[in-house]
Amino acid sequence: MAQFGRPSADTSIGGYTDQAAGTTDIYLEIDEVTAEDVGFVRSIVNPAAAPYVVALTTLEDPVASTGHIVRWRRGKDAAGGATVNLTVQLRQGYVNEGTPGTLIAEKATVAVPDTFTDDTFTLSGAEADAITDYTSLFLRFVADQP
Repeated sequence: MAQFGRPSADTSIGGYTDQAAGTTDIYLEIDEVTAEDVGFVRSIVNPAAAPYVVALTTLEDPVASTGHIVRWRRGKDAAGGATVNLTVQLRQGYVNEGTPGTLIAEKATVAVPDTFTDDTFTLSGAEADAITDYTSLFLRFVADQP
């Protein structure tokens, strides 16, 4: 049976906000079942390796090394035309930037598009097998302006 880990709590927001410049429970803007672009999380202007970390809902170990897919949408404000890169990481046991837990997998995007666009990565068997605690998974988004 398919499981979906969805954002369940902000862990580290840094200077990130929601689309209305709010700083409380901004994960609620990205926890929907069906993607929509009305609510979103926004990085700081001119980000320099700026992280945002969100905890995922508890999952059960599927006892399988296949079918682990991380999905998200990304886009940037076209005003100003600045290039923004984004790295998305799946981590286990994240506490804070000083104790970031174990990096399971990551994907870097160079030049985030001006419009909202789907993105994914599929864990390799070794990456999936590296997950030992499905109750302690986090997504870490790092925006950077080169």
